[in-house]
Amino acid sequence: MVKLIVRFVCLLLILLGVILVYDARIITKELFGFGDQNEASSGLKILGAIICILGVLIMLFI
Repeated sequence: MVKLIVRFVCLLLILLGVILVYDARIITKELFGFGDQNEASSGLKILGAIICILGVLIMLFI
């Protein structure tokens, strides 16, 4: 039962990471109001990739 819950949480992490990578420009335009949005969208894409990789690694080793 615990494994099932952990896998579900990992799937949610992977989903969150993919959404951050795919919609980084849109999220940046909505949340941040400063002029240089390229750095913010790059940061969100990197954060999304890291979250996605962490979710996959946790799912792989549990």
